[in-house]
Amino acid sequence: MTLRDWLAQAEAQLSDGPHSDRAKRDAETLLLHVIGKNKAWLMAHAEDDFAGCSAIRYAGLIERRRKGEPIQYITGECEFYGLPFHVTPDVLIPRPETEHLVEKIIELATPGAFNLEEMLEGPQNPGAPSFRRSLPDGWESTNPAPSIRILDVGTGSGAIAIALATKLPNAILTAIDISQSALAIARGNATRNNLAEQIRFLHGDLLAPVAGEHFEIIVSNPPYVPDTDRALISVEVRDHEPHIALFAGHDGLEIYRRLIPAAHAALIPGGYLVFEFGFSQMPDVESHLKNSGFQNIEFTHDLQGIPRVASARRP
Repeated sequence: MTLRDWLAQAEAQLSDGPHSDRAKRDAETLLLHVIGKNKAWLMAHAEDDFAGCSAIRYAGLIERRRKGEPIQYITGECEFYGLPFHVTPDVLIPRPETEHLVEKIIELATPGAFNLEEMLEGPQNPGAPSFRRSLPDGWESTNPAPSIRILDVGTGSGAIAIALATKLPNAILTAIDISQSALAIARGNATRNNLAEQIRFLHGDLLAPVAGEHFEIIVSNPPYVPDTDRALISVEVRDHEPHIALFAGHDGLEIYRRLIPAAHAALIPGGYLVFEFGFSQMPDVESHLKNSGFQNIEFTHDLQGIPRVASARRP
């Protein structure tokens, strides 16, 4: 059989699966993954014979996809914010809508968002939170200029922290996850993108590993799917992605009830909390933020006009 024949056969098989609308694209993506070539090469060699171990491997990958396994887990690859990431079932697959979260933090971290002169401790501001405070043991910065400290809570694959590191080279980034397996993936992705030296990875639940530390920005993409919605989400997500990164109690707000007050305590005055939330959760999220003392609460909508990202300032 030729490469063209295999593609046609794979497309027909995937058309009977849960993602028939992506059958042709997925068949091609998996074939290119197996042969290690690009689309232009495939078009020029479509009539080449395809057999042996590579063909057997391709058939196996197609069957995995037909059963609903995310193509990112099958290939082990995912792109986020224009960067390559390795992903496994130990981490949530980074979503394009989460890029809105990254963009909001970059907006807040640009010059003018924070008044450095007011925040730096000195004769005019005794006791003010200082950007130049001593860093945690074993964590060094070679940049003498004031740097914004950003904490990524529940980092997963490291996508948010790594994307921020590429755009905010002077930021001091810390990333936390409760899963040791996820942290191993995140560290590997940081190394892959040449950013391992800019991000401190810590293991633990929410902000526990940084008790006593303070930050200018805290960011999180926590689990927020209600347990009652399990039957409503796609098989691709429900049966393959880590439940610890998806579900958060009966109403999906379990993590926010702990994260929001903990973040308020760990932010410097004038600091920001930024996080992603689920469909229809905006009123509850706003209420929790107000009850914890946050001000300047804003919501960012995704490209479909759905409220997706919350940002709030500690006064």
